[in-house]
Amino acid sequence: MLVRSIRRLSEKMKADASTPAEPRRSASDRRHRESERDLQARRYVSGVSLLAFFLSLAAGGILAGIAGSPFPFLAAVLVGVFLLFALKVANQWERAVVLRFGRFVGLKGPGLFILVPVVDEISQLVDQRVRVTDVSAESALTKDTVPVNVDAIVFWTVWDAQKAVLEVADFLDAIALSAQTALRETIGRHMLAEMITEREQLGKQLQAILDEKTNPWGITVQSVEIRDVKIPAELEDAMSRQAQAERERQARIILGTAETEISARFVEAGDAYKDHPLALHLRAMNMLYEAIKEKGSMVIVPSSAVETMGLGGLTGVTALAQKKLD
Repeated sequence: MLVRSIRRLSEKMKADASTPAEPRRSASDRRHRESERDLQARRYVSGVSLLAFFLSLAAGGILAGIAGSPFPFLAAVLVGVFLLFALKVANQWERAVVLRFGRFVGLKGPGLFILVPVVDEISQLVDQRVRVTDVSAESALTKDTVPVNVDAIVFWTVWDAQKAVLEVADFLDAIALSAQTALRETIGRHMLAEMITEREQLGKQLQAILDEKTNPWGITVQSVEIRDVKIPAELEDAMSRQAQAERERQARIILGTAETEISARFVEAGDAYKDHPLALHLRAMNMLYEAIKEKGSMVIVPSSAVETMGLGGLTGVTALAQKKLD
């Protein structure tokens, strides 16, 4: 029963992960929306058209005062209204999609251009700079059925304003939804270890999937960067313990290798001293000298060690040699 319940829960989580959820309104998405509202407000009236309208009214008032008739002012009002809705301005990075009686007639901008009021209208002003959209996939299952939360950043740009406006109703939502769906699909194709260690490769795969989908819309996805991969706390603790155990295993292997090398060196030294007892005695005397050369140090040497090294005989030979010299 327990295995069956776990299997049903896993299948339900996979079904939820395969269904694209509504994109979370991130900070970048809110900025895009505010920018779009300001951008579309300039479709109707611009600063240049307002200036032309007021200058036309002023000129009409002056001419009406000179002529003593209201007709110049009325004509100036008509001209001002025409200029108010006819003069349009697009910035260097913007393109205006112009429709005439509902049919596409071309792109306008950048700079100042004139439209025929009522007949022509700007369907949309499109920003063609590189934009950034952050997307997230919450509780998505990896190939080894591990729930993860992944945050990614998508860099994209509109290279064809005509297609972006005419082929898709809202390309901002289309980009966000497509990026989130592609992110979930890519997560389901990779193991957890691959997602953690191969983020760059994962970003390239996402970029290829999104670019293939958005290219018919006149939108190019330049790159995708995986910003963060969050795993459950329990799994993170288990992975930490596993890494610690691996480090301890490697440390013990290194220590054992060092002990083996040291013992091999001792064996080589023993073989060298075995056939040269005088060398062994000299080494022992050198060790005693190193031990007693420090001031205030005292070393107690067993008599058996002295007899083995032949220090007594050496002392007698030294005393006899000194007596002959005297």
